[in-house]
Amino acid sequence: MTTVHDGKIAFITGAGSGIGRETAMRLARDGAAIMVTDVNLELAESTASAIVEAGGSARAAAVDVRDRPAIEAAVDATKEEWGALHLLVNNAGLVTQHSFRDLTDDAWDLVLDVNLKGQFLVAQTVAPLIAASGGGAIVNLSTVEAIVVVTSGATTQPHYNASKGGVPMLTKALAIELAQDNIRVNCVAPGPIATDFFDYDLVTSDAGLDVMKQRLLVPRVGLPADIAAAVSFLLSDDASFIDGVQLPVDGGWLTR
Repeated sequence: MTTVHDGKIAFITGAGSGIGRETAMRLARDGAAIMVTDVNLELAESTASAIVEAGGSARAAAVDVRDRPAIEAAVDATKEEWGALHLLVNNAGLVTQHSFRDLTDDAWDLVLDVNLKGQFLVAQTVAPLIAASGGGAIVNLSTVEAIVVVTSGATTQPHYNASKGGVPMLTKALAIELAQDNIRVNCVAPGPIATDFFDYDLVTSDAGLDVMKQRLLVPRVGLPADIAAAVSFLLSDDASFIDGVQLPVDGGWLTR
């Protein structure tokens, strides 16, 4: 373990799998105690157990980021367990496969509520405890699709683009308001990352990589560890003069 986040307490949403799980493991290795939250308690407990087995400190909680009382209960549990909170990673997110023409009201509401409103609800609930703990940092998860439309065909998931497009502006607004509480707020925009969020077999196949190499400057698909490293940096004191920005971690995808 390193001491980058030694003595810090981190609250992570969607930490049961993928980028969230890897980020929880990375922050734990970097010295933080972790409140692992996920809508799936079993997955959250699996991540927390892995952290503890590796010598870290962690606790799991079931949190649907659309459910303010569930968020409040997890924040209360964090305070009860460690007495403070310093770091937040707003990672929970989802997408449904809908084009503009077949997009339903329910699918729109679900994706916007989780990906954008969920980040607002969690930040609003968590920030007072971070402020009371002397300040800290927040990282929201966006995507390159907050900036460009990524599609291999004629259809997109416009509700997903819209939800993630709101994250950089939410990040800027929170950075301004929370500066008075000594809380920095930034976001990370992943490019193509090999997780179950996408079609894992497709993005890691030779054919999939050949297509992505048309945009990528780094000739490989990203890994959850790439995102976790960027998140850990933005949360750390090494990034103490960075506030309100979106950092693409995309292998150069947005450069072309």
